[in-house]
Amino acid sequence: TDNRNRCASEIRYIFSRNNGNLGETGCVSYMFDRKGEIQVELDGKDEDELMMAALDAGAEDMTVEEENAVIVTAPGDLEGVRSALLDAGYNVTSAEVIMQPSNTVEITDVETAAKLMKLIDALEDNDDVNNVYANYEISDEIMAQL
Repeated sequence: TDNRNRCASEIRYIFSRNNGNLGETGCVSYMFDRKGEIQVELDGKDEDELMMAALDAGAEDMTVEEENAVIVTAPGDLEGVRSALLDAGYNVTSAEVIMQPSNTVEITDVETAAKLMKLIDALEDNDDVNNVYANYEISDEIMAQL
């Protein structure tokens, strides 16, 4: 932001309107790990071959979600793994450094989930906010009710 005081004031206001509190700088950073995340379209390619190519390039982990694979790396290895996958002929759709939660909190009721989603939407709508990272899990059934 170009005006740190204005931005902090706006974020504090968003939290207070949604029954939350803005903590001090870095007060929850211990709950997240910086990781590189690479999204790759499978396009009918073998998952095991992709995993081997990613691990050989320095990736830490890989999960498959429908037609995409999500590869996790150390932040410093992100560009090397991305380049290796591109060279191997894979379609990389995104590669970025993210804040991955160390542990998650399961949201089990619709009312709490609705309040949480309202807060996240308000934060994401603020022009000074680039990314919102959270450590919640909401089941598909509850999301369908929203």
